[in-house]
Amino acid sequence: MKITIKKLEKSEVEILGVLPVADFEKYEEKALNIISERVELPGFRKGKAPIAMIKENVKEMELLEEMAEQALYDNYPKILQENKIDAIGRPQIAITKIAKGSDLEFKILTAVLPEIKLPDYKKIAKEKNSSNDFKKEIVVDEAMVEKTILDLRKMRAEQAQHKDHEHVPARPHDVSGAGGKGETHVEIPESEYPAFDDAFAKTFGDFASAEALKEKIRANLKIEKETEQKDKLRLAIVEELLKQSECEIPEILIDSEVEKIFYRLEADITNMGFKFDEYLIQIKKTEEDLRKEWRPEAEKRAKLQMIIQTISEKENLKATEEEIEKEVNNIVTIYKDADPARARAYVEQMLENEKVFAFLEKQ
Repeated sequence: MKITIKKLEKSEVEILGVLPVADFEKYEEKALNIISERVELPGFRKGKAPIAMIKENVKEMELLEEMAEQALYDNYPKILQENKIDAIGRPQIAITKIAKGSDLEFKILTAVLPEIKLPDYKKIAKEKNSSNDFKKEIVVDEAMVEKTILDLRKMRAEQAQHKDHEHVPARPHDVSGAGGKGETHVEIPESEYPAFDDAFAKTFGDFASAEALKEKIRANLKIEKETEQKDKLRLAIVEELLKQSECEIPEILIDSEVEKIFYRLEADITNMGFKFDEYLIQIKKTEEDLRKEWRPEAEKRAKLQMIIQTISEKENLKATEEEIEKEVNNIVTIYKDADPARARAYVEQMLENEKVFAFLEKQ
């Protein structure tokens, strides 16, 4: 493979590459196997059609693009290692030439960790850890427990009300539209909530008694308050690290963080059953407007990620391959359509963040 490396401004690197056609064509079988998992041919379930039939029915460009994706997925880490490029963040990859019987040509834009002036992060963490704001004893008072129990009783009452409405026969001129299934909501008085007894507790799982459920509620509330206190501590450490650290942030990292924010918002809107285009019309903004608004937050996130990665390098806090593989396997098992490359990038960052924060919390 022929590789040309060009250093750009703001700690970015451009990689131009040519993968010889003989090496590129080796990815055809792998690409066909992947395509077969999403193609359904008459008489065959997805993933069960013979590879020869898949090849006959798939469009040439679709096959070439899948081959290119697999080739670059395999070769990108090798390119970094062989050229001693300490890349950070998700690269931007573009295919510049692709055709049957030809070499594969590509361009990769990535960022390397720039010089960053860190403050005494151990001292900062130690000061925050010893602050009285984050050393308060976690107390779950009885009022919190009783409030949660009341919420559970109310929930069960509303569920019973909804179930009863489903079985009410339609009446003539029923304004609700379908036998009591209308949108009208009748507030249920507390006197009609189910009693908090052993039978009630058993509806929430394997609880021997109401007291056992109550103890579980108390334990969960304590965990919630502990997590909240830990999050506040981490935020305090982060804010101080961001304030005292000095570095130049590569544009590619900022763009990557913007895309992450955009992707999450789009996924949330879609999961709620709305179309993202209609959402933009409703808020009277364009995608470009949102990206500009998010840029300061994205810049902050990118800087934090650089700080975390630098601390991770200095303190040798990288996740092991075994830890990474375990988490990636969990993700692709639960989310069948998850991209393994994206899943791995997410897991590596998530585990690194957790290890660095756990290290700082021990100072």
